[in-house]
Amino acid sequence: MSDWPQGYGLHILQEVDSTLNEAARIAPTAAGPVWIMAHHQTAARGRRGRVWANPKGNLAATLLMRPEGHPEQAALRSFVAALALFDAVVSVTGRAAGLSLKWPNDVLLNGGKLAGILLESTGQGRGVSHLAIGIGVNLADAPAPDTVEPGALRPVSLLSETGAQVLPEDFLTELAAAYARYEAQFTTYGFEPIRTAWLSRAARLGEVITARTATSETVGTFETVDAGGNLVLNTAKGRVSIPAADVYF
Repeated sequence: MSDWPQGYGLHILQEVDSTLNEAARIAPTAAGPVWIMAHHQTAARGRRGRVWANPKGNLAATLLMRPEGHPEQAALRSFVAALALFDAVVSVTGRAAGLSLKWPNDVLLNGGKLAGILLESTGQGRGVSHLAIGIGVNLADAPAPDTVEPGALRPVSLLSETGAQVLPEDFLTELAAAYARYEAQFTTYGFEPIRTAWLSRAARLGEVITARTATSETVGTFETVDAGGNLVLNTAKGRVSIPAADVYF
């Protein structure tokens, strides 16, 4: 097991509405980065306000931090978190087979969705005063397939796919240690090493995918992720850079 990373706090709660909400509540008095974990959430949420199912035994956690730089730079930490999740899964299972990262913020295992990441920030002007990185991992159980939207990947759990039984606290220790390593790399060397590492683990790179927003749909070959974290597709009309969308295979 990894040691808890130096300089990172830890709050473990039995029940809370949402670890993201709790991060917002403690942000004004937080002295440094802190992980918040809850065994049960009563109002968990995912991207675009979707409900996030959190069966017992799964990980529900949020990292609260005060990032430096512009909001665009802070948002790149979704890639930092994704790499940390990838490494944490490898650490607890001893295998990387079947693992991949789906733009912009999912971790896949054997083609199904194992984990999701959601970033929320507060700030004024061009700065971000606090960044909350919400993370949910299906360790013990996966939500029922009929609870996800049509076309979305099937939910899977670490237990069902690998047989690994991992307590949320133990997984969080591995995750926190991995995140601290990648955060140090990010703040020292910038996004490029993170981008390169993420692309080496990317799902469907070089294949045709669909990116949907509330108002448009773009189909093209997944070419790369650019220096701003945007999805780059090669379409019938040329290269298109997409800052935010839901991706479908």
